[in-house]
Amino acid sequence: MRLALSLSLLGLLTGVTSAQQLQLPTANQALFGSPAEFFQFVDRDFDGAKTTPWEGGQFGFVRDPRHIGGRIAYARFHEGLDIKPVQRDARGNPQDEVGAIADGVVVYAAAAAGLSNYGRYVVVRHDWGGSPYFSLYAHLAAAHVSAGQKVRAGTTLGILGYTGSGIDQRRAHLHVELNLFLSSRFEAWHNANFPTPNHHGLYNGLNLIGLDLQALYLAQQKNPGLSPAAAVKTTEPGYRVAVPGDAEMEILKNYPWLLDGTRPRGKPASWEVTFSRWGLPLTVKASSTAVAAPYITWVKDAGIPHFTHTRGCVTGSGSTGKLTAEGLRFVKLACGWF
Repeated sequence: MRLALSLSLLGLLTGVTSAQQLQLPTANQALFGSPAEFFQFVDRDFDGAKTTPWEGGQFGFVRDPRHIGGRIAYARFHEGLDIKPVQRDARGNPQDEVGAIADGVVVYAAAAAGLSNYGRYVVVRHDWGGSPYFSLYAHLAAAHVSAGQKVRAGTTLGILGYTGSGIDQRRAHLHVELNLFLSSRFEAWHNANFPTPNHHGLYNGLNLIGLDLQALYLAQQKNPGLSPAAAVKTTEPGYRVAVPGDAEMEILKNYPWLLDGTRPRGKPASWEVTFSRWGLPLTVKASSTAVAAPYITWVKDAGIPHFTHTRGCVTGSGSTGKLTAEGLRFVKLACGWF
């Protein structure tokens, strides 16, 4: 793709590695100039009006509008980018090839389309700066790769489609994410919290937490040397949680750059973990204050109930908050306290 080639050339000229410079996964390049032509619309019925806003295909809190505190707030979070097809056959089925956004290794290709809201999806691992990142490509009509296969940026992974619940042919799209990995003990956590089986092993979407891929693409257009780690570090904090010091903190093993300050030789009395509004870990800091169980130490006041802008993980409002049952469950997974 022209963009990927230009970024790679710039990397060679400046000495910046191109391994973390991401290319778009399909031939649709409109993100950088005409976002309405890039993002697939959502069907919306709000205040008695049915609309199809493209904005609902973006990353972030862009869905489920509701009137809260005299304003319209969007309570439903969307963890990826929904990309419109640019090629359809005579029957209206999309023909766009889906390519890897960077070099990596396929770690998962869903065997069936009906076992997840993602439909048929593929996950690729990328190792950058000693840390693993995982791109995810969902709603595929077909997957052309298998686990263990090495891929280059642009290698065809499958064909854009509309597998998964709630999607029809007219809204066919690629849902793409870039994620951090939470826990290699995910299966035990899942079994303790859900009666239904886990069909996707470690690469269940619950075990992957998304970076703001939309912001990263736009930022890399201006600064091709910007790394995903740097993008995480500049993400706005949403809330902070104190966690007992015996938490496993696998996220520090995988992403040591999350550590704020020096790591103690032994187990600290507790950890303070700062998350984005949607739960992306941003910093981890050792604390000398002992705690018996995870609890909120700080939450950003967004002027609306916290529940609506934290994916239901925090309740309360103003400057105080409390973990919900769902929030506690998530923090346990993210921090390895289970």
